[in-house]
Amino acid sequence: MDTKVIGKNFPNYYSKKQVTGKLIFGADIKYPNACYAKILRSKYAHAKIKNIDTLKARSLNGVLAIITGKDIPHNIFGSTHKDQPMIAQDKVRYMGDPVAVVAAEDENIAEKALNLIDLKYEKLPAIFDSIEAMKKNAFPIHRNGNIASHLQIKKGDVEKGFKKSDFIFEETFKTNAVEHVHIEPHAATAVTDEDGHLTVWSAVQRPFLVAADISKILKIPLNKVRVIATAVGGGFGGKNEITMEPLISLLAFKTKRPVQMIYTREEEFRASTVRHPFIMKYKSGVKKDGKIVSRKVEIISDSGAYVSWGESVLKKAIIHCFGPYQIPNLMADGYLVYTNNSIGGSMRGFGVTQVAFAYENHTDSIARNLNIDPVKFRLKNIYDEGCKNATDQTLHNVTIREVLTKAIKISQEMREK
Repeated sequence: MDTKVIGKNFPNYYSKKQVTGKLIFGADIKYPNACYAKILRSKYAHAKIKNIDTLKARSLNGVLAIITGKDIPHNIFGSTHKDQPMIAQDKVRYMGDPVAVVAAEDENIAEKALNLIDLKYEKLPAIFDSIEAMKKNAFPIHRNGNIASHLQIKKGDVEKGFKKSDFIFEETFKTNAVEHVHIEPHAATAVTDEDGHLTVWSAVQRPFLVAADISKILKIPLNKVRVIATAVGGGFGGKNEITMEPLISLLAFKTKRPVQMIYTREEEFRASTVRHPFIMKYKSGVKKDGKIVSRKVEIISDSGAYVSWGESVLKKAIIHCFGPYQIPNLMADGYLVYTNNSIGGSMRGFGVTQVAFAYENHTDSIARNLNIDPVKFRLKNIYDEGCKNATDQTLHNVTIREVLTKAIKISQEMREK
């Protein structure tokens, strides 16, 4: 057996380049004759776009091109729902929605041009609370209403389980939106050649998905699109999807010059996706001896203005929301809800982070109310080898009991020292 690598320590492949400053990040890409792009974003959370006048901006010396929604060949994208325009056309749905993009000789000229674009809006009611958005009389953010998805899991009979329980515990938990705040902001550069090939250098986590989206949005063959992922200065899911790439690509075709865009920190907060805020309602039925027999969960996920990866996040959340516990009767309802908040997208944990906070706090609360040691309460209910989870999957190599027992032992030994 070759053991030249296994069990050995090796320096990180990029470490020398990192410490010497030679590692190439998105903003480090430099092309001669490059121009720079900036996005004009909505100042309203919800409004109809009545008119966009770019005449003054186009006449500014140094402005090379301006694009609006009507210039995008296929102005719609999304992971599951295909509900998000690359540039808003009819209306804006949150304060980060792009309404126009400018390419200019330098960033200062591009910024000045944004201020010369005349936009006429008709303000619409904005909804920032997911519970309010779910009401029947709530103002619709999208045509089909404000509930983007309803997902459900059932196992056993929760109502019968509650009737057999000695105690019923109900609690509601809430989590807030979380911005990724990676050190490196989004940055990308697009370059075309005379044969219509496109190369995009971008700080992305999934270059092949980005290439596929660029191909669809710009209606160009996928074999003419190449996306090169630069070193990523932090991503955590926030660089999982397209942001500026199709826009600068279109501008590169129009100007016939390399086009670069780098988000400011303010743009990161206004325009990038966030971890979904959850409202989680838990109801658990428990026997006197501490055995959990039934659990019902409702999750309301604030998707923000568009779905993005919200349905995938919600799927994982409802699968894991019961915790690592043997509970015969389970039911979860998950609602993905449109609001006029920032878009909820992918972030490490993909929905499990939120529900783990809820079910472990709920577990502690039940243990306290039953006057049972929280560790013993967990050990009484925790998964073992061969258990089946909420989706009836048989679990193998289950070590959670062993891990918890060892962790408690080490903790006690450290306290005794």
